[in-house]
Amino acid sequence: MRKGDITEGYVTKVQFTNKGTVVIMEQDQDGNTTERQCIVKNVIPGQRVRIQIQKARKGTAEGRLLEVIQPAPFEIASPCPHSHLCGGCSYQTVPYEEQLKLKEQQVRELLWNVIRDSDCVESYRWEGIKGSPIRDGYRNKMEFTFGDEYKDGPLALGMHKRGSFYDLVTVSDCRIMDEDYRAIVTATRNFWAAEPVTYYHRMRHVGYLRHLLVRKAGKTGEILVALVTSSQVDAEYEKEALDRYTQLLSGLHYLKGRIVGILHTVNDSVADVVKSDRTDVLYGQDFFYEELLGLRFKISAFSFFQNNTRGAEILYETAREYLGQVRGEGILYDLYSGTGTITQMMAPVVKKAIGVEIVEEAVTAARENAELNGLHNCEFIANDVMRALDEIEEKPDYIILDPPRDGIHPKALKQILSYGVDKIVYISCKPTSLARDLETVLASGYAVERAVAIDMFPGTTHVETVVLLSRKAPV
Repeated sequence: MRKGDITEGYVTKVQFTNKGTVVIMEQDQDGNTTERQCIVKNVIPGQRVRIQIQKARKGTAEGRLLEVIQPAPFEIASPCPHSHLCGGCSYQTVPYEEQLKLKEQQVRELLWNVIRDSDCVESYRWEGIKGSPIRDGYRNKMEFTFGDEYKDGPLALGMHKRGSFYDLVTVSDCRIMDEDYRAIVTATRNFWAAEPVTYYHRMRHVGYLRHLLVRKAGKTGEILVALVTSSQVDAEYEKEALDRYTQLLSGLHYLKGRIVGILHTVNDSVADVVKSDRTDVLYGQDFFYEELLGLRFKISAFSFFQNNTRGAEILYETAREYLGQVRGEGILYDLYSGTGTITQMMAPVVKKAIGVEIVEEAVTAARENAELNGLHNCEFIANDVMRALDEIEEKPDYIILDPPRDGIHPKALKQILSYGVDKIVYISCKPTSLARDLETVLASGYAVERAVAIDMFPGTTHVETVVLLSRKAPV
């Protein structure tokens, strides 16, 4: 195989995240057949595909999907009309039970590759995968980008096309968000398409419209909308246009939920990310309320909260069950605590719960939420985990970890393990990072006792994992 070659093959397996192995049978001039393998994204096991080789060296190859010649035997027609273009959901053509099988296999193999040569093999228990209670419209947060569907085309508001940095798909019928999101996206796109402003060009750094952020509580139905723009517009026109836009959204009375806040966020950063240089309230308030396992949380536009509310309840119930019977004693560390959801879930059953999170806005929200829920044994620290651990005087009896996608810094992980607590619960949103961290864990006197995958993201390739780590008795 050489770079640029176009060939065909069968997809034999898909590893996390979305890396498929395509087997290609090559025949030489003498009729001898050789099996080659190529790594290709956006494929499903059982498909016959046409691919183009992009890299080929030392017996390994990477390729790009050109066409699915023959679908996998279990594939169905996609319920989403955008799935063939949008880069968000790769498993829309896979029945949900098959999605769960794929994700379970991927996580199980990643963990087993680390655990199989350790001395905790006999005590290790793999507990399969737990599905999401809601499979469609489960997202409680969506970020959309303004742009065009093709160069110099009409205004689009949606998701990036698969494999493209520039082109967008207006996702008016996206399956992972409910009808209220669709109504808000459609109304927003139609309004600004008729206005004399352009979207923000990500290479030239000129233009006005950047992103639309919509958050909707799964339990309370409260909706927060934030329009993100640059400051590159006449101030008098902007005020008048934003007033009309606010009137439009606040007048969408057919929504099943209720808009409680409309915000205007100015972002002049050249980076293509949703962030705030300044945020003004156009209507209502700059937060909404969500409920989770009997607790109430005040959530701002940019604070972290699990994107699948009902799935998060399963995730946190699992983490609480893994920690075991805790009887109102001891100190709990909730590291990488975000807005403090786990800290507050555990606070009633420990003497004190300490959450550590580097994002100050999230820590402020966590403190407010603990007060809202009447939890007075919570402490939240805004700091990097490594620095915070050096400063906290109370030593932990229990530790829960819920790090970002890249996992835990090696120095921080060694510091965490040095406390020698009997049990640590590790929650991971990226199994490959978890598998890497487990190598350090196993070398530090801990064993992996239990593990389970939890599907928080139906239709996509992503999956959460919860692992119980137990300190081994000294020999």
